[in-house]
Amino acid sequence: MYDALLNFLSSTGFVGLTDYRVFVMIAIACVLLYLAIVKGFEPLLLVPIAFGVLLTNLPFANLMHHAVVEVAPHSGDVPFGATLLHLFQGDKAAGHTEYMVHTEEVGGLLSYLFQGDHLGIFPPLIFMGVGAMTDFGPLIANPKSLLLGAAAQFGIFLTFIGAIASGLFNAQEAASVAIIGGADGPTTIFLTSKLAPHLLGATAIAAYSYMALVPIIQPPIMKLLTTEKERTIKMSQLRTVTKREKILFPIIVTIIVSLIVPAAATLVGMLMLGNLFRECGVVARLEDTAKNALINIITIFLGITVGATATADKFLTTQTLAILGLGIVAFGFGTAAGVLLAKLMNKLSRTSINPLIGSAGVSAVPMAARVSQTVGSKYDPTNFLLMHAMGPNVAGVIGSAVAAGVMLSLFGG
Repeated sequence: MYDALLNFLSSTGFVGLTDYRVFVMIAIACVLLYLAIVKGFEPLLLVPIAFGVLLTNLPFANLMHHAVVEVAPHSGDVPFGATLLHLFQGDKAAGHTEYMVHTEEVGGLLSYLFQGDHLGIFPPLIFMGVGAMTDFGPLIANPKSLLLGAAAQFGIFLTFIGAIASGLFNAQEAASVAIIGGADGPTTIFLTSKLAPHLLGATAIAAYSYMALVPIIQPPIMKLLTTEKERTIKMSQLRTVTKREKILFPIIVTIIVSLIVPAAATLVGMLMLGNLFRECGVVARLEDTAKNALINIITIFLGITVGATATADKFLTTQTLAILGLGIVAFGFGTAAGVLLAKLMNKLSRTSINPLIGSAGVSAVPMAARVSQTVGSKYDPTNFLLMHAMGPNVAGVIGSAVAAGVMLSLFGG
């Protein structure tokens, strides 16, 4: 009886509380939960991410413990009921036609769900749901918005150079950090899972934190780079976009982007498939599933598993501090690039362009567009910039996916 009690006590998580880093990570998880629940900062993502951070750092919970398997050559029939994960083609030259994989030790729940991140499955599915919720009409009505969405990606490539220059990151890691500047959580997760999985927790938390802080980060930059006269510029009403244009748009974009940057086809293709569900008018059930049930389920799985990668040994590092710093630099330069290009376009264009809409070129939909509207209305309450800002905003979604494809092509190996 005494031995059984002693064994029980030694198996409790209290034994593992000797490492101070456990308390630090639990505190970080609680702060993120506070920001999400009390302050309302991106709660749909920060709540599951924060809880994933909490779960993965609880001693001996082992929710992210990976399965241990044994791989052995196998050339005969597979016995009925064998505990196999899968059979795959083996070394025929050595006389083996296949291997048999036995599970020696079962992994934790989150380690299995994490395969959706590791294999790049969850982020594209999120993109499909985003596509089903997105109206590309403002972008189609004003194609010049694509330039503003592209300009906002400038922060990504500038930060990549800065990350390399810091000496703290290799090319793959620097690309994963720089993509935070696109202000797109799923894109950040997708690229980081491919290039630098060990940075997944830090980059994802940084990306979603800065997305939540868009109303705080962007206005000072917008005001610094524009005059009061520019902020009151009124733009002409957008033309009506036909149903045919809205149906053709996702098909044409998928073809063009996939031919130019094949590595971006996964994200852009799923985004445009979701949008086609929305616009074609004949698959209402698929549209509803993509933008409601499916995206909600995947958001839960994505958030909690990304948070679960933020273990103390991977998160409490100098690299994490650098990621947080470089992330906000990327975001700031992306915002500034969009505003400056909009100023230039206003000078060169026959029609007036309010530079404030350039800040919406980052991919925080629709928050960045709302910030453009909010800042503009402070200087002229009768000025309605929201629909004009939505053009650069949705262009930023495409732009960040293309930027991720470029980085993946360059450094994916």
